[in-house]
Amino acid sequence: MRFYSTRNRSEPYGFAEAVVRGLAPGGGLFVPEEIPRFRSGVAASLGSMNFQDVAYETIRPFTADDIPDAKLTDMVCEAFTFDAPLVLLGDSSPDTGGRFVLELFHGPTAAFKDFGARFMARAFAYFRRNENRPLKILVATSGDTGGAVASGFYQVEGIDVTILYPKGRVTALQERQIAGLGGNINAIAVEGSFDDCQRLVKTALGDVELNKRLALSSANSINIARLVPQAVYYASAAGALKRRCAASPRVFCVPSGNLGNLTAGMYAAKMGAPVDLFIAASNINKTFPEYLAGGGYRPRESLATISNAMDVGAPSNFERLSSHWTADELRRLILGASVSDDDTRAAIAEVYGEYGYVLDPHGAVGWQAITRLRGKNALYTALATAHPAKFAHVVEPLVGPVKLPPCLEEAMRKPAHSVTIASEYGELKAVL
Repeated sequence: MRFYSTRNRSEPYGFAEAVVRGLAPGGGLFVPEEIPRFRSGVAASLGSMNFQDVAYETIRPFTADDIPDAKLTDMVCEAFTFDAPLVLLGDSSPDTGGRFVLELFHGPTAAFKDFGARFMARAFAYFRRNENRPLKILVATSGDTGGAVASGFYQVEGIDVTILYPKGRVTALQERQIAGLGGNINAIAVEGSFDDCQRLVKTALGDVELNKRLALSSANSINIARLVPQAVYYASAAGALKRRCAASPRVFCVPSGNLGNLTAGMYAAKMGAPVDLFIAASNINKTFPEYLAGGGYRPRESLATISNAMDVGAPSNFERLSSHWTADELRRLILGASVSDDDTRAAIAEVYGEYGYVLDPHGAVGWQAITRLRGKNALYTALATAHPAKFAHVVEPLVGPVKLPPCLEEAMRKPAHSVTIASEYGELKAVL
């Protein structure tokens, strides 16, 4: 499998080189030459396979030239030690459809980013196994990415991680997950937005002089090794839903910020996972829903919301989506919705009152989008991308106390240590 930059189709790269580089030369994102199909018989069997087997079959077409099959088996078994359960809320039938929540928060940092970060850490370690020069990974986070990457790469030999996050725009728990480990994990609080953090990371990765002095890469969803593993839970869940009710269309509603999660879902569907439609659910940072509604793509400064991991005004993975699909195709395959903070709170309260189930603010954005766009006779799945306890300051006034899972209790006991910089590239470069 060859990979190309979204901005230059003339120079091919292997998976290993694309992963280690992170960002393509010229600032583009790496994409596969084509999105592969599942091997014969796999798509029809997804509903009866265990999660690790689905992971192997989903990832293998992208990595076969660079990771031996036996090694890939070890990597997926080590990375995916937790499941992504589907939870039915209410009733379901072929006539009425049904509403599900796909719980993606059972990993070590209680967020969906664990799936990509844990596989990516193992991929980096494998690809760098014979290198003596340390690798420095740069990450921009609006919340949960930083904690997942910190956990995934903690104490990985030969790799240092620097995580940039917007000062004052992540929760206290998220900050402890980002800045509480120490060791090979370094945290930088940027006086600005997530978009500023992302811009700084991209500038550093594209700085020719800096890259001569340091071996740099990225662990954001701009890195193909972060994105591909996220296709796994779509394939697994879609297979389970088809097995449950083959006649009902399957619609996945994706809380969307930087569009990496949605892109992974689109990859899974293109590979042959039985997904019929996506909903891209944003908060008031509605750059992508406006595009889907027929407007142009108009990136802008992000606005702070209670679903802070989605506070992205210039989503990087739009470039990846538009390299694979035309505007008409995207508008046919994806519906868009924008949800306010008030409506997000209303969804949390409503779901708890009706089902006794607690959504985090990001999952609640997805639930509310389904409520607006839902038709009949389909199975709708909202992705619950983080444990609600990570956003207790939002959730608990609406539903009462939410118990911290053990991994978050441990994180809260750690002090946060970070360096604060202005959103100026010169300051970041000096720190690096």
